Amino acid sequence: MQKPVSLRESCNNSAARGLAAKLDVFDATMIVMGGVIGSGIFITPYVVAQAVHTPALILAEWVIGGAVSLAGAFVFAELASRRPKVGGDYAYLQEGVSPLAGFLYGWMALLVINAGGTAAVALTFAQYVKQIGALPVSDRVIGSATILVLMAINCAGVRAGSNVQSVLMILRIAAVLLLAGAGIWWAFAGTTPMQWRPALDRPPGGGLAAAMALGLIPVLFSYGGYQSATFLAAEIREPRKSLPRALLLGVAGVTALYVLATFACVAVLGGNGLAATATPASAVMQRVLGRTGARLIAAGITLSALGFLSQSVLTYPRVFFAMAKDGLFPAGIARVNPRTQTPVAAIVLQCTLTIVVICAGQFESILNYVESMDAFFLGLAAATLFAFRRRDAGTARQESAARVPGHPWSTLGYVTICWIVAANSLYKYRMNAMLVLAILGAGVPFYLYWRSQRPRSETAEMTYEHPEN
Repeated sequence: MQKPVSLRESCNNSAARGLAAKLDVFDATMIVMGGVIGSGIFITPYVVAQAVHTPALILAEWVIGGAVSLAGAFVFAELASRRPKVGGDYAYLQEGVSPLAGFLYGWMALLVINAGGTAAVALTFAQYVKQIGALPVSDRVIGSATILVLMAINCAGVRAGSNVQSVLMILRIAAVLLLAGAGIWWAFAGTTPMQWRPALDRPPGGGLAAAMALGLIPVLFSYGGYQSATFLAAEIREPRKSLPRALLLGVAGVTALYVLATFACVAVLGGNGLAATATPASAVMQRVLGRTGARLIAAGITLSALGFLSQSVLTYPRVFFAMAKDGLFPAGIARVNPRTQTPVAAIVLQCTLTIVVICAGQFESILNYVESMDAFFLGLAAATLFAFRRRDAGTARQESAARVPGHPWSTLGYVTICWIVAANSLYKYRMNAMLVLAILGAGVPFYLYWRSQRPRSETAEMTYEHPEN
């Protein structure tokens, strides 16, 4: 007798049939790296240097951040191998915690995490474009037009969107390597001897540990975004194998690039010099290669921002598509274009909202909450691994899944770090903390409404445990 299939499983199977699995390990790895590397690495090192002032400690922060991110990559690699479902974090939270938790993640991704972050990067991209080309149009026009172009490309098919993302990722890697190469040349040329004394020049009140913790916050955010590749699970060939490999390869590659880029900054500028400039990559290239170097790195930063936008338009619509498939979002968002096999409605929704935020120009306050909500839900999604391991015990999924080294302690440590970062961010912006809670809470009535529109039998199945139990 055939085992009954839950609504959740049938929705996921339907999603898999509607979307086309056209991406391989290379594509997925480029998407992983694209979710992490943006314009931040060209700027963030100076923030870290303001917390810890010597080259050894500055580099140590980025090595530690890479280690934490690699631990997270192992967690999401196992989650992807156990539940290779479209929507990634949304799917893990919906099944591992509750449909409400999954919905609230998608809600915040739509309104805060993605819309605010993408709008900010679009305007940053526009500013650099105007610096390079002196275009006589506003930042908002350039940012909006860029989102529209990326929307059209991604509506044409996941392969088209992935190809653009891969090309931009390769160019971003080249830009980081250019910066790293300039720093390595400078260091070996012996122009400025480096001091590798592992101590603080001006210890803050809390001492070394407090300074390291402070510097680690921007580092961890610079490493964030690798899990967004899991949103495309239904469009990756052999996702149980390909996604874990892509996550580990991608995060390892990003760590190497970030450490090399930071080495360049401290080699050329020194610890104190790095802390004193808000545009360290430009300062490094200006000193090493003059105006030509400054122009080259400006082009590299522009491409990095564009690559981040491309990755965002490629991945996040799959979350809203999955929500609609589960009946927790308007049904039209789940439509797949039969010719291109892409969730066109979801892509248009995301891009339209992003353009609205760009044109409103009031995204700065929302950006304060991007980091807190992203870190909170990242930790919550990682915590679902405990539930899945318990449910899968004794099944084929348990035997075939990728394994997190050091679980449960490594997973618990990663979740704890994510939640500490989220709590710190909320505390830092505590005067406006009620706003993010209001946005989060506003999602509950929408969830209850869309849930109430489902037939009772289907609503009951939403809480049905995995069919193998």
